[in-house]
Amino acid sequence: MAEDLTTVDFFRDSRLTDDPYTFYEALRNKCPVSREEHYGVTMVTGWQEAVDVYNDAESFSSCVSVTGPFPGFPVSLEGRQDDDITALIEQHRDEIPFSDQLPTLDPPTHTNHRALLMRLITPKRLKENEDAMWQLADDILDDYLAQGEGEFIKGFAGPFTLRVIADLLGVPEEDRPELLERLAKGTHGGGLGNADKTLTKTPLEYLYDVFATYVEERRAEPRDDVLTGLATANFPDGTVPEVGDVVRVATNVFSAGQETTVRLLSTALKVIGDRPDIQERLRADRSLLPNFIEECLRIESPVKGDFRLSRVPTTIGDQALGAGCTVMVINGAANRDPRRFEDPDAFDPERKNARQHLAFGRGIHSCPGAPLARAETRVGLERLLDRTSDIRISESKHGPAGNRRYDYIPTYILRGLTELHLEYDVR
Repeated sequence: MAEDLTTVDFFRDSRLTDDPYTFYEALRNKCPVSREEHYGVTMVTGWQEAVDVYNDAESFSSCVSVTGPFPGFPVSLEGRQDDDITALIEQHRDEIPFSDQLPTLDPPTHTNHRALLMRLITPKRLKENEDAMWQLADDILDDYLAQGEGEFIKGFAGPFTLRVIADLLGVPEEDRPELLERLAKGTHGGGLGNADKTLTKTPLEYLYDVFATYVEERRAEPRDDVLTGLATANFPDGTVPEVGDVVRVATNVFSAGQETTVRLLSTALKVIGDRPDIQERLRADRSLLPNFIEECLRIESPVKGDFRLSRVPTTIGDQALGAGCTVMVINGAANRDPRRFEDPDAFDPERKNARQHLAFGRGIHSCPGAPLARAETRVGLERLLDRTSDIRISESKHGPAGNRRYDYIPTYILRGLTELHLEYDVR
């Protein structure tokens, strides 16, 4: 008798690391909103249902957005399904891991902190940052392409995106090597999304002291740089943020802002290397790149999903939920919902509605760095295509076409390759 995939432990079963999509399909076919039996998490796999949750900050709190059922809410919520637990959430918020990070905040605190962040990611600053990306990409490609082959994530994607973030934040040149080295080693939040590891409350603490010094120095002696603009920005109501508020925004951008782009770039190069037909079309017509990037985001969402906690009794689709339910909105499943995307498992670089994907979320927590990620990816792809005449997947590392072997990050939060070995012909 065939195994019922909907009974598999999504959070711990390693079989879902390489291919979670058959599980998503089985769960969606059962019901686009269904409660899994291992930890009582309500799994949302339908596109419209996912959008409804993301857009309803009044019914759903983001306090567990990063952690979900591990360790769960600090106190038992049993018997409170008919209540409004908003006050209880605020009472215990500080006891939840990552509670000081932007993705876990709710309005009005989230509103203020996001506004502070948007003072950094302005159209003008993004344009200046993008202008610098071309030279940053070339500098790293000079070394990466010299060998004719190489591991792409450590060789290009990681260093490139880290340097872009450092440039965006205006981190002083003399401080960049040490900070970039620490981030490259993955010390910023190891264990995130791994049910078998203990989560620390503030995984970015090692950066806090550095950025606190920056903020205090810029407030005392303003300069003509990005950090001064962030340090001297006020909340929308005119109040001056605490140094810690500014520090958390800056360190969150610096440490986590590049992760999505690394995974997006590796997905893009995997497609380019595996699909010579698509590579040829992109080389012939660069205007296809923006939509190609959106389709990469749709087919392999870098973030598998986000968690929410229901504050009050509510409904998702036609499913009733009581207060205190942990909900997981699975972006990767919603992005392959056949009710929204025709032939959803096929990669189509010219898909007309590719940008309707949920890789960057929706609502008040939609990724503020999405324009930056898109720009980084486009610049990186442009320069790779400019400087090569052919890009191939390494058969010695990943096997022959039609029988590739890829390893993926073993977490229930992130989706992405751990390594991508390429061969290329340099122009």
